[in-house]
Amino acid sequence: MNIDKILVATTNKGKLKEFKRLFSELGIEILSLDDMPEKITVEETGETFLENAIQKARTYALHYKLPTIAEDAGLEIDALVGYPGVYSARFYELEEFGGKELVEESKDKANIKKVLRLMEGVENRKARFVSVVVFYMPRDFGLWTEGYCYGEITEKPVGEGGFGYDPIFKPEGYGKTMAQMTPEEKNAISHRGEAVRKLINLLKKVIS
Repeated sequence: MNIDKILVATTNKGKLKEFKRLFSELGIEILSLDDMPEKITVEETGETFLENAIQKARTYALHYKLPTIAEDAGLEIDALVGYPGVYSARFYELEEFGGKELVEESKDKANIKKVLRLMEGVENRKARFVSVVVFYMPRDFGLWTEGYCYGEITEKPVGEGGFGYDPIFKPEGYGKTMAQMTPEEKNAISHRGEAVRKLINLLKKVIS
């Protein structure tokens, strides 16, 4: 099949930059939801990363009639029984686990503040980032991959790069957080980098 454009179903500029870097080798134009003339919203109602990613990829692909990639990703912390998990992007607003966190500067910082509050005094700080990436064609053809990055939660935010929980996540074998890494360093070890590289290898077999 011939593919010259792929819609990445996100408005997150940090995530879009990472996708564009990872897909640069294929020579395919990467579009985002901000490039679409008509905006639609897909509510994530799945109980798993895969369910949410499929829901988004299929809905956007059929609506815009474009090959679409959607990702659902998040942070799973051992001591918090897997939370924030699928609620990672809106953990700050969850009442049922740790109470709500006031958004003072940004949602990312509110999420980080809540995690650190819940992790205060906790010895087991093991965690992992999870990424599930789904590629969907409007004619009901799909692929999906997953990636993981294992590490631990730091005592405080460190670093200005990245986005989301990067300032409080230190990958295994590294003495710095993801927010202290260059984009190239992060893509080499990140959950998203692993999942997208797997997807690219699959796409190479089906696209011309």
